[in-house]
Amino acid sequence: MKHPLPLIWRMIPEKYYIMGSHCSTCKNDFFPFRQICPKCRRLGKVSEKRMPTTGTIFSYTEVYAPPSGFEYESPYPLAIIELDNKVKILAQIIDCPMEKIKIGSRVQMRFRRVGDDDEESAISYGYKFALIEDSASAPTASVSAPAAPAKVEKPAKASKATALKG
Repeated sequence: MKHPLPLIWRMIPEKYYIMGSHCSTCKNDFFPFRQICPKCRRLGKVSEKRMPTTGTIFSYTEVYAPPSGFEYESPYPLAIIELDNKVKILAQIIDCPMEKIKIGSRVQMRFRRVGDDDEESAISYGYKFALIEDSASAPTASVSAPAAPAKVEKPAKASKATALKG
């Protein structure tokens, strides 16, 4: 196998989907994935859940002093997105000028290039968000997340000592 890294990355659902957790006891969703429900504590029954790909801009800002590796993208909009299930996540807004971004605007997840180390390294992909336009003015082709992998391995259960620390 010449380049095994891309295949390995495809087996990490968090890189391609917004994976969180759902507590069947209190019916709440959480992101990122948690092994213990923060509301029910040990009484909750938590399972992995794929989060919705649409939501609303809750708050936003424009980043002028980016972290290392994102200098070429500066300035760029960054928003707190409230997904349709009320979970809030932080994500970059793409493909629109800053003037069009408003609190309350509807957005949809897009699968995009996040970065690479150099010309010879593997390219990292992940999710960003774009404004949802009117159906009349929306582009006909869009990029969405790939189909779910056939098998997703769940994280190992934490020992009692580990669970008490975190």
